[in-house]
Amino acid sequence: MSQTTRHALRLAPLAAVALLAACHTPALRPTPPSVVIPGNLRAPANESLVRTLWAEGVQVYECRKAADATFPEWVLVGPDAKLADAAGTPLGRHYAGPTWEASDGSKVTGVVAAKVDAPDPRAIPWLLLTTHSTGKPGVFAKVTSIQRVATSGGLAPTTGCGTATIGKQERVPYQAQYAQYAPTL
Repeated sequence: MSQTTRHALRLAPLAAVALLAACHTPALRPTPPSVVIPGNLRAPANESLVRTLWAEGVQVYECRKAADATFPEWVLVGPDAKLADAAGTPLGRHYAGPTWEASDGSKVTGVVAAKVDAPDPRAIPWLLLTTHSTGKPGVFAKVTSIQRVATSGGLAPTTGCGTATIGKQERVPYQAQYAQYAPTL
């Protein structure tokens, strides 16, 4: 056996360990191809971008009949999603309200200020929301605006809601990018 072969055999276990460690490193989330934010979804001029989060989860819909409606329809109950940074590190969750809650207990609740159809007709709309803190002090507490862009999926079902299915819920997978803004100091 040659010297080179013996050396390679001694290094093989180390190379295998390094390869296994690389497999367990969270992959960076890709930034969507240059997302052009429509003018009415831009954050106010006195606010700056604080962080961008990626959400993965579901939009929950319920079959309901409104008092003034002839037929029942799917109504949004709210999102149920996990929030992570670009490296995939969990930072919190997003749920009905709409509410964004960080792992440290800070949270904000939003109100839609502007809305545009997503470029993908199979995706939920893009939004600009104004927010206010409803939780403890922490990473989300100073957020005053949130943009929802780069959406995928999440639209209400188009079938399955009728008088026999009132009260039925459907969980529709979606993904989105949430940009959080706070007052510029």
